Amino acid sequence: MEISGVISAIVIGIVIGVLGRLVIPGRQRIGILWTIAIGIVAAFIGTGIASGLDVADTDGVDWVEWLIQIALAALGVAALSKVKLRR
Repeated sequence: MEISGVISAIVIGIVIGVLGRLVIPGRQRIGILWTIAIGIVAAFIGTGIASGLDVADTDGVDWVEWLIQIALAALGVAALSKVKLRR
């Protein structure tokens, strides 16, 4: 992966994190930096999963890849919010 790919993954990860947070109903007890970090990780993992499923490179917008990434971000936000809630 080139540096431009990493930078675009970080930018997309920020968007993915925010979208993942919006999918979860109610109040999340994590900060915006945690949301961004989860989004970046979800973007990288989601791209790997989409590549494994052979849906990462399609003509036009890669909707399946985006849905995988948003779902992973939502799961990450929900899991971290539960951990923070217990403290």
